[in-house]
Amino acid sequence: MADFTIREILDLVPRGQVRVPAFQRGFVWDPDMVGFLMDSIYKGYPFGALLLWRTREKLRHERQLGPFVLPDAQEDYPVDYVLDGQQRLTSIFGVFQSDAEVDLDCEWADIYFDLEADENAQESQFLALDPEDVDLDRHFPLKSAFVPVEYRRATARFTDESDIERLDEMQARFKEARIPYQLLTTEDRAKVAIVFERINRTGVPLDTLQLLTAWTWSEEFDLQQQFETLREELEPFGFAGVGDDTNLLLRCCAAVLSSDASPAALVNLRGAEVRERFDEILNGVRGAIDFLRGNLEVRSIVNLPFSTILVPLSVFFAQPGNGFVPVTDDQRARLVRWFWRASFSRRFSSGVLRNLKEDIDGMRMLRAGEADALGDFSVDIDVDFFMHNTFRVNTVNTKAFILMLAQERPLNFISGQPVGLDRVLRDYNRTEFHHLYPRGYLTGLGQTARAIGCLANFAFLSKADNTLLGGGAPSTYREKMPEDVDEILKHALCPGSLFNDDYEEFSAERASLLASGARALIA
Repeated sequence: MADFTIREILDLVPRGQVRVPAFQRGFVWDPDMVGFLMDSIYKGYPFGALLLWRTREKLRHERQLGPFVLPDAQEDYPVDYVLDGQQRLTSIFGVFQSDAEVDLDCEWADIYFDLEADENAQESQFLALDPEDVDLDRHFPLKSAFVPVEYRRATARFTDESDIERLDEMQARFKEARIPYQLLTTEDRAKVAIVFERINRTGVPLDTLQLLTAWTWSEEFDLQQQFETLREELEPFGFAGVGDDTNLLLRCCAAVLSSDASPAALVNLRGAEVRERFDEILNGVRGAIDFLRGNLEVRSIVNLPFSTILVPLSVFFAQPGNGFVPVTDDQRARLVRWFWRASFSRRFSSGVLRNLKEDIDGMRMLRAGEADALGDFSVDIDVDFFMHNTFRVNTVNTKAFILMLAQERPLNFISGQPVGLDRVLRDYNRTEFHHLYPRGYLTGLGQTARAIGCLANFAFLSKADNTLLGGGAPSTYREKMPEDVDEILKHALCPGSLFNDDYEEFSAERASLLASGARALIA
């Protein structure tokens, strides 16, 4: 097995030699996972090898490397496509690169070495931070580690000799780190398909379906064009992202046609059957989206804690021709309950194919009026969920939290009028959610970044309204709110202790209210 240095990765990627094939799923790690990888590399923990496929025939369809736009490959040079380890490779390149072109539609958080973090084996010393959360006296940006001028500039502000020694030691460890990789050199695409399927068998192997579709079914049936048409249809409703996610749609195909979201299930189907029943698949996806919009305030695929939630729902609503599936009140209640239980339990974080199979079977039984066990898996939500999870808009827990708040029909803190959920959730970005106890106020009281950023301290609050309320104590900004705030607080699942200027009391009470709300949804 060979290995790269981090410096070699920083050189190879901008040259266009290392690339991501279209059949890979996109970059799905959240910023905290990237930070933990950096901690593993720093501490010398095993983190797995990359698998690269070297070929001289460039693929027609490729992905970019997470949020980073890849340059064209050089002529007459072999290309190394990432078959396994894309999340790790993207993370390593993204953390240490300093000038790559970034897709502005993708979110990326810089990683910092925390000089005040405990130096123990379990806790991470590397944090993903938004710019406003960075403390320059304790947080060192890793993107400076491999740029000498930037490294000198970033270390110049540290005067304590022990801090400088720690930073030099940190830099040296990353410069000496080795990233292991294996190389598969072949022009036989069938062999690549077999290897790719086997290495993904214990993970989320549906990405294999796109590979097999591109290499076999494209001659009979243009799935890509069908998906693009669906994308255009869904775009006015905020769900164009469904049509962009080929892997998700292929899962829906497999689930609807064979009650099994595994790659083998779809591969064993005849292409003619897929063509003949494709309207059934499309109706299932449309029905699932209508249900999510109408019952759960989901306005975009990015609102979903897991996009995979769409797969079992598509099975329930799949119907040939122009028909539609009527939903009884009992069925609607069970579908909503399953949604919340799947979201709060992180059901599709692991054991994805097994859990999908159980839920697909449950959906078919529920639709047929048979006794089912849909959603009857273990879920436990307590105050710690809201006290210990940090608000980051693209994480599973935060998305579940936001949708839970949306069910309460939140009111504007300034006008008392309903928040325009359709716009807020379709645009979906950090600017529509802010701290109830302002960050600057809590920082002045000595609260930690983790305590300030916990879910219990957030609500629907636009950037404009947050600016109007100001950054002082809640008792101060209370004067800028309507005289009667009871309804505003009620619709925000927020206790009246908000205005007591006692953060410990408030956060405990709000977490309790939120936990009660979550338990009601999953009951």
